[in-house]
Amino acid sequence: MRPAHVTGHLARLREEGLASASAARAISAVRGLHRFAVRERLAAQDPASEVRPPAPPKRLPKALDTDQVGRLLAVPDPESPLGLRDRALLEFLYGTGARISEAVGADIDDLELETDPGVILRGKGGRTRLVPVGGYARAALQAYLVRARPSLAESGRGTPAVFLNARGGRLSRQSAWTVLHRCALAVGLPVDGPYAVSPHTLRHSYATHLLDGGADVRVVQELLGHASVTTTQVYTLVTVERLREVYATAHPRAR
Repeated sequence: MRPAHVTGHLARLREEGLASASAARAISAVRGLHRFAVRERLAAQDPASEVRPPAPPKRLPKALDTDQVGRLLAVPDPESPLGLRDRALLEFLYGTGARISEAVGADIDDLELETDPGVILRGKGGRTRLVPVGGYARAALQAYLVRARPSLAESGRGTPAVFLNARGGRLSRQSAWTVLHRCALAVGLPVDGPYAVSPHTLRHSYATHLLDGGADVRVVQELLGHASVTTTQVYTLVTVERLREVYATAHPRAR
């Protein structure tokens, strides 16, 4: 058997409509079989060693539109301490593009809400960055810090965390996810399946809306805390898809 036989087998799998992930698993099995044969001296050479499985297609992030974001952020009750916290949390996630770990890991001393509002976020690899806090997030945070956090902190042990749970401790990632799940369910957004709303959905939406509004990809890279602009560029693909949708529906000769 020669490498051409293995690549031919892969081509036939794809022609028959097998998804790239399934074809990749099939070729990985073939490669494993030939490695075994060579190791056990059942074959003199491995014809599959240089055949690479097909790369899975890159799934684009699913961003919410601005109307969906607005409805989601309006769900928490602004008259209860936990409702004020939940609204501040959601506004914070969307208004800063923070990862969920960065949001629940933020401390009071990381916030500046008076002059030049911003927050210090601690990201992957120990990297920190200063991110602006917009007007809506600032107002929600101030309402929470003044009207809700003190009562939540009374039952705690003096944790410096911005976001507290009902016992006064630092809010966990899972609890923050539950807040978003409950709010998404309330406004009919998906909570199951490949496009289920998650804390990262708000980060995707933050990046996509910035780019749609004309922000430079390098600026968005810094705001998101990506080490490489290559990671950020996946969001530019999202906006290209959006442009295609607009063109297809708006241009008289698009069809």
